Amino acid sequence: MTYQDAVRYIEEIPRFTEKHSLAYVRDFLKRMGNPGMDRKIIHVAGTNGKGSVCAYMQAVLLEMGRRTGFFTSPHLISLNERIVVDREQIDDAGFLAVFEQVKETVDGMAADGVSHPSYFEFLFGMAMLAFAQADVEYIILETGLGGRLDATNAVEHPAVTVITSISLDHTAYLGDTVEQIAAEKAGIIKAGVPVIFDGTEPGAARVIEARAEALHAPCRKLGKNAFEIREITRKHIAFSRGSAYDKDELWTIRGCGTYQMMNVSLALAALETVLPKECIDYGRWKRAVSSVVWKGRMEEIRPGIFLDGAHNPGAVEAFADTLEALGEREPVILFSAVSDKEYEVMASILCERVKASVYIVTEIRDGRRVPARELGEMFRRRTQRPVLVCPEPAEAVREAARLGQGRSVYCIGSLYLIGELRRLITEEAVCT
Repeated sequence: MTYQDAVRYIEEIPRFTEKHSLAYVRDFLKRMGNPGMDRKIIHVAGTNGKGSVCAYMQAVLLEMGRRTGFFTSPHLISLNERIVVDREQIDDAGFLAVFEQVKETVDGMAADGVSHPSYFEFLFGMAMLAFAQADVEYIILETGLGGRLDATNAVEHPAVTVITSISLDHTAYLGDTVEQIAAEKAGIIKAGVPVIFDGTEPGAARVIEARAEALHAPCRKLGKNAFEIREITRKHIAFSRGSAYDKDELWTIRGCGTYQMMNVSLALAALETVLPKECIDYGRWKRAVSSVVWKGRMEEIRPGIFLDGAHNPGAVEAFADTLEALGEREPVILFSAVSDKEYEVMASILCERVKASVYIVTEIRDGRRVPARELGEMFRRRTQRPVLVCPEPAEAVREAARLGQGRSVYCIGSLYLIGELRRLITEEAVCT
């Protein structure tokens, strides 16, 4: 079997199986010898910011000489992106090797009459096996969907749990109120295990605090006073931490996403909880944090062209907050969405809060895509500003670059779009 065969196999999984209970996932992992369960595990859930929080923690752990595994989703271009050891995503040969070992376990399950793991469960098993074989000390797990029933919640004894910002997303599965969604995310909290969380949404905060109290889990809430912007440009943000010993001490992050200050703060608070005191070296931590570039999060992929994976209303509000903080005037907005997201709400936020010089809409290559023509009509009902319909992403980004000369271009609305544009720009040299 080749690497390409393995990828095709995994991508076919959703056609013949669905997700299972946590008891099933624990049995699946047990059949493989419970790989990685003896390591220090940091478990992260939330609506937005999970990947960024994980990336900042990974950078600091590596700066402090800790060997680290990082399981993340979704991927933008390659499945390999989901399994990272230290700073390197798993290579094709390593991917194939762990795939074949997991497949052998799954074949044994089939012989016993046990159903096949889901797409996400299979990849989770591969990741845990890869981390154990790499002999990492810390494993950072990003939940896929929700928390309480997510496959990653099969981990029963994490070192610390982290819950990022909570807002409406995946409402068909998680509930249609912030409190209901918070209850699903809070499902990762374990008895006696510290939890660090974004407490800026009052309804979500009450749910998380109640769950932590019920489980006697030490709880640290970060609010709006956890940080203060000192300087912001399109290249970086300098900020101080409200909880630091010296409030005049500056931290710097790359990019201009103002939402990243909370993500950094959550990451640092979690590491302050889990790392031994001799590893708390803020000088080195600052260096690590300032080095992080998280793909698709206010990422300047070409001069003046930014990719931001804002794909739900909360993330689009945060995107608009960033443009306001930058004093951005009449940028070009390139937008696409999938049908199971609240794309009409996202379009309304963009039209109300971001006065673009032009809105360009396109469609992604996925069965859940929203047709560009429908998106165009939706934007035209909400704004008097120009709206351009370009069904092909390559055409759309070329038009955005052409119309954006002298302006900033922001591409948002779907992680599928961000992945496709990254591929077009980096591999096919569109916009160069």
